[in-house]
Amino acid sequence: MYPAMLPTPPPSPAPRRYAPEDRLGLVLANRLELTRVLGVGAYGVVYTAVDIHTNEVYAVKVLCKDGLDARQLKFQQREIRLHHMASQHPNVVPLVRIMDSVDCTYVVMEYCPEGDLFSNITDKGNFVGNDFLAKSVFLQILDAVQFCHSLGIYHRDLKPENVLVTENGMTVKLADFGLATTDYYTTDFGCGSTFYMSPECQQSNARPLSCYMSAANDVWSLGVILVNLTCGRNPWKRASVEDSTFQAYLKDPFFLKTILPLSSEMVSILSRVFELDPIKRISIPELRQLILECPRFTENPMVQTPWVPEQIDYIPQPQMPMFMGPMEPLYAQTSGSSLDSAQYSAFSQSAASDGSAITEDYSDFDTMSPAVSEQVPDCKVVFPSVCAEPFFPADPFAYGLIHPNLQGLEIPV
Repeated sequence: MYPAMLPTPPPSPAPRRYAPEDRLGLVLANRLELTRVLGVGAYGVVYTAVDIHTNEVYAVKVLCKDGLDARQLKFQQREIRLHHMASQHPNVVPLVRIMDSVDCTYVVMEYCPEGDLFSNITDKGNFVGNDFLAKSVFLQILDAVQFCHSLGIYHRDLKPENVLVTENGMTVKLADFGLATTDYYTTDFGCGSTFYMSPECQQSNARPLSCYMSAANDVWSLGVILVNLTCGRNPWKRASVEDSTFQAYLKDPFFLKTILPLSSEMVSILSRVFELDPIKRISIPELRQLILECPRFTENPMVQTPWVPEQIDYIPQPQMPMFMGPMEPLYAQTSGSSLDSAQYSAFSQSAASDGSAITEDYSDFDTMSPAVSEQVPDCKVVFPSVCAEPFFPADPFAYGLIHPNLQGLEIPV
């Protein structure tokens, strides 16, 4: 006599697949209601979200886990961990809270409605011709990247689209750590955005066991951003001998003065940044000092305002036409090798600077009480406010432990 067959258990219900607009109106952990789509990437969507108790506005990056293999999930978790470490700096977009569900991780960040640096350069004309403002903003970017490097974090996708603007153009914050790494030497050739890659990063047929320096690659990207800020243009399409403009630059760095309104002092600085040998390339502290000492970025700046680093009250915003030379326009560009390279381009100066709005009382965060909008039933907070508990790893190069607040997201090194 055969034993009675046990009934076959029903298959687990497949996670619901959402179009970006489908999540609008959802409430996360009875607190944050998704209200608007800001940007869509290959593996995630960024929304604005309103705290239904305080009316505070945040940005929420929804990282989809459904369909990802173990390696892709590790990259996704690495992005969160590295952003968390870096967000202690005032010029990095604060990571406020992490909420986890079966199919998604919700990363709550500060919302910056003034958009990214790219749109501020190309659409608003806020920096071209204003050497004073360009210097102030570039120094902030340098400080953010240097802080990341001091923690052993290398961004690898530095570009204006990944820098957000607040406080009427006076403050900028680094965002999108989707391609960031802790590898000082990396074999990820072609990682980032072509306009901003160093020559050594662009090897299409790299030799076995070859690699390049992540920090020096970031410095090269900073040089291209500096040209964007001062001229509203790209210096070349790609830093390759196949590019005729880059070829001309290699023969004579002052060739840039024939196509861009750069000062001689700025061309000299850029020659240190665009050094082909990454070992000889200028360091960020050296670059910062040269920028501070540079008397002018462009030949004929539209705004003659003295550089006073202490207090800034008012900076006039010139509407300077783009330099019309045989040069590369400034185009938005998608990053390569990224799980989710598309950062939102409208991101607030207020939300997470002190964390109080979202940390004052979250005892009800895991309580699914009825609300007018649809709840995400499995969404739980796994990481409270970064700002409520400053965290600096004692040894970032050996950082392999899981922070207590990230136990729900095991994030490998």
